[in-house]
Order: sequence, then C-alpha cells, then structure tokens
Amino acid sequence: MKAFRGPKVWLWRWRRNPLKRRADVVEAWVVLGAWLLTVVVGVLGGLAAARSVEDGLARERAASRLVVARVAATAPGAPSTRGHAASGERVWAEVSWTAAGGSTHTARVRVEPGSRPGTPVTVWTDPQDRLVSRPTSAAEAAFRGTLIGVLVGVSAAAVPFVGGLALSGRLERRRTEAWDAEWARLGPQWGRMV
Repeated sequence: MKAFRGPKVWLWRWRRNPLKRRADVVEAWVVLGAWLLTVVVGVLGGLAAARSVEDGLARERAASRLVVARVAATAPGAPSTRGHAASGERVWAEVSWTAAGGSTHTARVRVEPGSRPGTPVTVWTDPQDRLVSRPTSAAEAAFRGTLIGVLVGVSAAAVPFVGGLALSGRLERRRTEAWDAEWARLGPQWGRMV
C-alpha cells in the first residue's frame, strides 16, 4: 500500500507547491491550531483540576484534629480473641471526648465489638468539634489529584479536538463540492477530444 502513496513528506502542507489551493492552506492551519489548542487546554485543565483537588484536601487535612475519645458504655458483641478485630467486625457505640475549649461531646462511632467503657478510640474532629472522617494523607491526595487531573485534562482536550475534527470535515466537504462543480463544468469537454 505504501508504494501507491509514495514516500512520506514532512510538513507537506506548508511547502510551496503550484497545485496547492487556498483550502489546503486553511486546512493546514486549522489542523495545527486544533492540535495545539487540544494540548494546551488539556494540560492546563488537568493541572488546574489536580491543584484544586490537592489544595482542597490539604485544607481539609489542616483543619482536622486527631482526638482520643473514650467508649461510654460496653459495646455490643463479644470481644475479639485475636486482639484486634478486622474492619468488617466493628459495631456502633457511643463515645465521648473533651474538646480543646473544655466542653464534652458525645457521638456514635464504630468500635471493636465488646469494647469496655473507657477504651480509647481515635476520632477526627473539625474546628467546630464535630466528627469528620479521617483526612486523606498527602500521598492519597496526590493520587486523587493526579487521577482527577488526568480525567479533567482528557475531557477538556476533547472539546477543541472534536471542534477541529468538525471544522476539518466541513472544509473537506466544501473542497469535494468545489471539485464536483469543477468536474461538472470541465467533464463534458473531455468527450469532444476523442
């Protein structure tokens, strides 16, 4: 198949050629612009999304405080014989903790079955001393930021890419219509020469 196409010529769209039409030049710049815009929008969109996610998770991490709470009453279930229960073997129990201002708070959290009153439980609180989930670590935040950045970058890059394809297809249709019109005008003259 390559023998029919001839050798590949780099940057052929910008080389001087007496057969090159104005539509070829326009299409060359449209393709170049679409590719450049695709890369720039994808990279900038991905970086902005990744930075936004990482900054938000860093603010969440900075606002969260580690607090040691104590189990208020014996937790339901039998204590684990292995020392520590697996994460699936947790039950809900009421715990209490003292905030930095001296006020006492209570809430229900998941603890090991059979935990006795006074057993320490690690919980995370926000600046208003409300329970929050464990904040993400810096490594987890970097992974989430990267993943979301890649997804947003690819999605953002798809817009100029599809727009460039649509515009290139439109130019191709116009060129084909011009060829058809030219052939309709010159085609019948060929029959008279034979």
